Amino acid sequence: MRVLVGLLAIALLAGCANSGTGVVPPKTVDKVDLQRYQGTWYELARLPMFFQRNCAQSEAHYALQDDGGVGVTNRCRTLDGEWQQVSGRAVPQVEGQTDKLWVRFDNWFSNLLPGVAKGEYWVLYLDDDYQTALVGHPNREYLWLLARNPQVAPAMRDKLVEVARGQGYDTSELIWRTPDAQMPMQ
Repeated sequence: MRVLVGLLAIALLAGCANSGTGVVPPKTVDKVDLQRYQGTWYELARLPMFFQRNCAQSEAHYALQDDGGVGVTNRCRTLDGEWQQVSGRAVPQVEGQTDKLWVRFDNWFSNLLPGVAKGEYWVLYLDDDYQTALVGHPNREYLWLLARNPQVAPAMRDKLVEVARGQGYDTSELIWRTPDAQMPMQ
């Protein structure tokens, strides 16, 4: 009986091991070479932010700036074939650490509340060739599976989903990119 009580106590303590520190944030990559990261990334799938609710296809364009920041242009194509675009800027959350960035877009909300209207952009996975990436928000509500091409091999797609799931993201809610064949002609 004492052994059973002891095992239950250990299990209870193990379950409470993080109770004082809150939710453990996802793990990011060690470092992102922003020079190699710049360029165009296509969204393969997402756990979307509100402004992406009508997006069928999305892409992000990043350009390294002289001061170490990154110019950001996000484009979204709706099912009607209309492109929407927003521009902004990303900077490291901690000087010299490039795995966690603050992103602020140039819009009325950001201009009204500049300190509040910035998003967290955490790089959770990045392959060695800078061809695929997994980016998320630390609260695990937002996630983007990105690639240099609009399509990737099924094995890479599965790997990105598995990494996201292992980081605690609900991958059952992912919204996948609408294939080009299903989009209106331009």
